[in-house]
Amino acid sequence: MINMYNSGLSIVRYLAKSNIIVQGRYASQALPQLSSEKYDVKRKNFGTVQAADINYFKSILSEQRVVTDESDVLPFNIDWIKNCRGQSKVVLKPKTTEEVSKILAYCNEKRLAVCPQGGNTGLVGGSVPVFDEIVLSFMLMNKIISLDEISGALVCEAGCILENVDNYVRNHNLIMPLDLGAKGTCHVGGNVSTNAGGLRLLRYGNLHGSLLGIEAVKADGTVIDCLRSLKKDNTGYHLKHLFVGSEGTLGIVTKLAIHCPVLPKAVTVGFFGLENFDNVLKLFKSAKSSLGEILSAYEMMDNESIRGTLRNMKLTSPIPEYPFYVLMETHGSDADHDTEKVNRFLSKEMDTGLILNGTVATEPGKIQAIWKIRESIPAACMMDGYVFCYDVSLPLANYYQLVPMLRERLGSNASVIGFGHIGDGNIHINVTISDFDKEVLGVLEPFIFEEVSKLQGSVSAEHGIGFRKPQYIHYSKDRSALGLMRDLKTLMDPNGILNPYKVLPDDV
Repeated sequence: MINMYNSGLSIVRYLAKSNIIVQGRYASQALPQLSSEKYDVKRKNFGTVQAADINYFKSILSEQRVVTDESDVLPFNIDWIKNCRGQSKVVLKPKTTEEVSKILAYCNEKRLAVCPQGGNTGLVGGSVPVFDEIVLSFMLMNKIISLDEISGALVCEAGCILENVDNYVRNHNLIMPLDLGAKGTCHVGGNVSTNAGGLRLLRYGNLHGSLLGIEAVKADGTVIDCLRSLKKDNTGYHLKHLFVGSEGTLGIVTKLAIHCPVLPKAVTVGFFGLENFDNVLKLFKSAKSSLGEILSAYEMMDNESIRGTLRNMKLTSPIPEYPFYVLMETHGSDADHDTEKVNRFLSKEMDTGLILNGTVATEPGKIQAIWKIRESIPAACMMDGYVFCYDVSLPLANYYQLVPMLRERLGSNASVIGFGHIGDGNIHINVTISDFDKEVLGVLEPFIFEEVSKLQGSVSAEHGIGFRKPQYIHYSKDRSALGLMRDLKTLMDPNGILNPYKVLPDDV
């Protein structure tokens, strides 16, 4: 039966910052092996940072914004899932685009490699060094520059934390079009650089569609000013899109303009138990037909992912245990209208048997509690051991196919769970073992990417290629596309100093 929480329709901050803090704590308990040793990578022919270089950086940034103490630099060398670890000796913290320009111009002349870093919430090692690259942290470039409340155009610096920006625009009856589990930590510049997808892509579309303009700095220090806030600007090449998803390898994003939709007046979240994955797809088809324009999210979680999350994070499910779960959300402008549509949909699918049990919430606290279960899955996995994280897109008919396949392939030596965004075909597959094991890695890769390719999927759905996937990018892009990418890289960063060892394989 459906349990309906009868409360107000206030809008809620969907992710409690405390959850991100919990994730960060568990992510930093142990030092991972150096990436260069773990993955057998050879250092490229870059310069090494000397005392004179440090003095130059201090002359333009001040001593406090040039970090060289080993213990202070260490957190910038490690990704939050403890997969990758670099060997940087210096972290720079610019406050302005002019400072970024001076840093890059100098580094390009000296052939000093640079690793741009935002909130460092990525899953493929794209935001941490591999060797001794200079870390360029954007944590101090966090100003909101302007907001047009009529058009919804927001202009801000790249180091703004997503949740902070969302809270700001909510005070002006708008929302950010992007919502992530890491919103309390991730930076909007990093979101653009990785073309982050998120939880509500189904309603608000891909990030590149909401991006109005961008300011970025090339490797030689040249500032590219495409920072317009127009919905329509069809003058020549769409240069801003060169930087979307490039992960800091073509240029470094310093400012952006983004379109913010109107804050929904009515929000409903449902959490349902289902018998099998086929019913997950049938329910999705029905939801699209019945709820149409108000459907904002449709998330799938298997039993193993929810069971482990409830156990490790000490959470309570609002419904009993089922083979599969769906988290569905609606955003609308009329509470009565939305409630009528949702109730009609629920009544129908309870009668058909697609929904075995569920709960529906409109009260902020209940909504947040339901979302917390879904968003806590990655952190919960890490509490059980070492996690291999896979982020792929697949045709919906084959969406869950890899999970049972991997369980059979790995046997009882590993835990394999599947969860993700049914609305856009993006599934997250987490494989957990007690400790990192190269033999297990060999069983997983390239097998999983070969299977994704056979199904005409993508080896990276929303987390980018980073350091972990360049050797597998050919499963989703042919040689002509990769050749063009290499041409662009050579043109815009001829010395290769921007985020080396990331995105493109060396043999392209």
